Amino acid sequence: MIPRIETINEKKLIGKRLRMSFAEYRIGELWKSFLPRRKEIAQPISGDLISMVIYGPNHFTHFHPKNEFERWAALEVVDFEQVPIEMETFTLVGGTYAVFHYKGLSSDPSIFQYILGTWLPSSDYDLDDRPHFEVLGEKYKNNDPDSEEEIWIPIRPK
Repeated sequence: MIPRIETINEKKLIGKRLRMSFAEYRIGELWKSFLPRRKEIAQPISGDLISMVIYGPNHFTHFHPKNEFERWAALEVVDFEQVPIEMETFTLVGGTYAVFHYKGLSSDPSIFQYILGTWLPSSDYDLDDRPHFEVLGEKYKNNDPDSEEEIWIPIRPK
């Protein structure tokens, strides 16, 4: 699987966040709190959902399933003029990403094992310390083997 390399400008996001770890993975709780309220977000850029993760700087160098990270369920918006109650804003800084088109179960960790364990070490890039995210568009189907999404991994030249 070969990614496309894309450089993006900053993105404005509105959504909800939760701290969790892979040992105590609370993604279902996060999405259940966000999805029923997503229509309250004014001026979304599109209907695509953004599933973003903010890892600590040493998350992968000292990996442990109990390492905590912040997971977001969000939409990209035009501006932050109207933020629904109990939702937050986040400005995703621009930068370069490796973008992988993935088809399969979102619960299957093998794609991330391939990206971080095979593709990245043999590429001309290192992992950058910026948020990772997935774009869940029209072809995304939760827990369906025919689901499609884009996985955006922050990178910088070696």
